[in-house]
Order: sequence, then structure tokens, then C-alpha cells
Amino acid sequence: MSDLLRLPAEQTYASELAALTSGDDVPKPEGWKLSPQAVLTYLLGGKAADGTIVSPKYVGNRRLMETAVATLATDRALLLLGVPGTAKSWVSEHLAAAIMNDSTMLIQCTAGTDENQVRYGWNYAQLLAKGPSEEALVPTPLYRAMQQGKLCRLEELTRMGSDVQDTLITVLSEKMMPIAELNSAVYARRGFNVIATANNRDKGVNELSAALKRRFNVVVLPLPDDMDEEAAIVARRVDEMAGGLSLPVPRNVREEITRVLTIFRELRAGATADGKTTLKTPSGSLSTAEAIATVVGGLSQAMWFNDGRLTARELAANMVGAIVKDPVQDKAVLEEYLETVLKKRRDFAAYYAALGEAL
Repeated sequence: MSDLLRLPAEQTYASELAALTSGDDVPKPEGWKLSPQAVLTYLLGGKAADGTIVSPKYVGNRRLMETAVATLATDRALLLLGVPGTAKSWVSEHLAAAIMNDSTMLIQCTAGTDENQVRYGWNYAQLLAKGPSEEALVPTPLYRAMQQGKLCRLEELTRMGSDVQDTLITVLSEKMMPIAELNSAVYARRGFNVIATANNRDKGVNELSAALKRRFNVVVLPLPDDMDEEAAIVARRVDEMAGGLSLPVPRNVREEITRVLTIFRELRAGATADGKTTLKTPSGSLSTAEAIATVVGGLSQAMWFNDGRLTARELAANMVGAIVKDPVQDKAVLEEYLETVLKKRRDFAAYYAALGEAL
């Protein structure tokens, strides 16, 4: 077992990728390790030619994944858009792992990301000693992806300043990156493309320019509509994460996941599941990702402080952390939900008491 906290997807699922590769005799776009059909099987789950079971990485609309894969087989970049917690980064990583067997060409966009971190930088010791030269140039993941004909991932694109975002326009439209200091350019090899992610809540912070938007095909990833579907996603990811952290998973975990999701979904929707009671909504998104983090946090608390028994008490503190982002507004929202909804539900009595105590 590796002592690394987290391995890239292509290493974690190496056996599945190898099985899909060995039986994949369908024509592939240039530079791809798997055919589009095999990439889709890797994402949605199924069987390889040799009978190997391929676990689903994304549970949701098949057509969305078909569109994403087909986009990357063209020269148009892909933008995965959605609210926080809709598996944008997860899908981005697994697309790169399946298509290129390399998901590590990654730029994490932040408010502090500058042009040098997107295009290329300089080794200043070499620059001072010899002036601008290829030896002094420090390639970024985008630069290396162009050189090697691979996929580059840009996470949270809208967090990056608009002027820095627009440095991508030439790369996406001309498939080349000018290096003015050397009076040269790097040209993209076949197979190169970009997968970017952005969340809907940040679109007003650094919204993409119209010119840059046109270079992307946008695929919107929704939150799961169906309770059973969301519970299945959370249960599978909790099992995977608990295994990596050596946390025991008690038998009642699925039951508690259903209760946590019921609370999250009702607060997220602003109404009870039966539609009879209208609720105030908290400022956070209460996404599937937050439900997963809540349950994993509860498992850790159960292991270290309750002999492995998972109860509402172990989950409550993590739930309050996910719900109450604004200590005044969100606290009032949760208190009202406890008194008007949970207090009346016998099977949620433990959550009513534990959440009230944790507030």
C-alpha cells in the first residue's frame, strides 16, 4: 500500500485502465490512450473486454459525459460548469486520466494566479546570467501539455483575474503560445486540449469574456435530482475515502447518509420533501461533496471518540459546519428548521437533539 495520502486517478484505477486498454481495438483520436467509447465506459462504469468490472466514476446523465468526451475529440476546449460540489474537478481528473493516462497537468486558478503561472515563467538566476534563453524558461503545465500533446486542466477558471484568463485566447484559437522574449513560439501537438472548471456562484467575480467563452464548449453538471442517486454517490465516495483513511464503516452508515441528505436537500431546496412546508435557505450550497465530507468527518469522530459507533452526535458538529457559513443568518435558518420540521419527526429525534446541542 502506498504511503501517499492521495494518488492520481490514473494510478488509483490503473487496473481498470489497463483492462480497458487491452481490449480497445476501436479507432482513437490522435494521442488518445483509449477510444471515446472506452473513456465513457471508464466514466460511467461497465465491463472491459476481459470481464474486468469498471466502477462508475460519475453517476448522472450519460449524454452529458458523451458531450464532454466528444468535445475533447475536437479542437474545442471543454468547460465544466456547475454549483460547488457537482463533481466538476472529479470528472475533469478522470477525463484526463482515461484519455491521456496523465491527470497531473494542472493549474489551480486563484485570485493570485498571474500570467507567468499560466503561460511560462523564468529561472531568474539563469536569466540574469545568460539573458532570455530556452534554458532560463520555466514551462507551466499548459506549456508542457502543448509540447507533449496532452490535456491541461484549469481548476476554478473564474477565480483567476479576467486579464489573466484572456491569455488563453491565443492558445485556444491559434493552438500556439508566443514567446516574445525569444522571438519564437510553442505550437501544440495533436492531442492537446484544455479542460476547465468553474462554479456558477463565482461567475460575477471574474466572469469570462465573450471572446474566451466562445472558445469553450460548456457542459453544465447539475446536482443529483434523485435522492437515491445522491445517496448512492455519497455512499460510494465515503467507502473509497474511508478505505484510504483506514476508517471503519459501520453497518448503519447508509441509513445515516439518507438522514443527512434529507436535511441537506430540504434546506437546499427551501422546502420539505413533501412540499408542504416552505423553508429559508442557508447561504452555503449544501452540495453532494459537502455531504460526503460531513459523513467522513463523522466516521473519524466515531472511530476515535465513540468506539466506531456512528450516531447523530458524531455527525451533528460536521453538519453544523456545513450549514452555518454565516454565524447569524445561517444559524437562524437551522434553528427554524429544527423547530418547524425535525422536532415533529420521530425518526430524526436524535438529530434534533444533537444539532440543537451543536449550535
